[in-house]
Amino acid sequence: MKHFRNSILWGYSSVCCLFFFLLAQGDLSAQTDTTGLVRYTPEYRFTDGIFIDFMQVRNNRPIAKSRILTTVDYNDPSFFNQILKQNKISYYDEMGVKREIAADKIWGFARNGSLYYRIGQNFNRIMIVGSICHFIGTVTTYNPRYYSPYIYDYYSYPYSPYSYGYPYSSMETQEAKQFILDFETGQVYEFTVSNVEALLIRDPQLYEEFMALSSRKKKQLRFMYVRRFNERNPLYLPANNQ
Repeated sequence: MKHFRNSILWGYSSVCCLFFFLLAQGDLSAQTDTTGLVRYTPEYRFTDGIFIDFMQVRNNRPIAKSRILTTVDYNDPSFFNQILKQNKISYYDEMGVKREIAADKIWGFARNGSLYYRIGQNFNRIMIVGSICHFIGTVTTYNPRYYSPYIYDYYSYPYSPYSYGYPYSSMETQEAKQFILDFETGQVYEFTVSNVEALLIRDPQLYEEFMALSSRKKKQLRFMYVRRFNERNPLYLPANNQ
């Protein structure tokens, strides 16, 4: 009888151990999914290097600085700024084959673990990373019919008999705009209400809440809904041991 009771106690202990083991495994899976990806947190660091396309960003596999052919010191804090001013960048791919790409075809780069995206000739840091990213980008615009009262010379009005009207020149201006990046497709959009609506549709509950708001409230609360979307639909990325 005593032996039977000990067997029951041993079996009960085994079941308890198995239960706590499965519970621990379940807690671990909350941070890592079945494919080995990790849930993004502000502590996540992208691998430093140049991203040619968005697929490299998704896989967190850029062209490392050590594979780029350049005379710029790899430890120079302005390394990326200097090489991206060049017309072309030469590098070795993962197979050791020498490649070349135009600098204006680069998607962006990661520096000190942070992600930078190219808009025109400017690279802008993505401050909010998630399933929907948010950042402020500098956009260069040109006004070819800009009036300037200071442009007068012999060949322009009013000195030239062949010139009519007022002096004009092209003016370049830089404007800060808000953008969102869809991390599922890699598409970048202006941070407008209509674009937020298009992305929120993937979460029916949030979408219905947002669509029930007035136009004024949508504009005021769009950032909050992007944040809620990211909380409810977390981004998973490859683990980075950098």
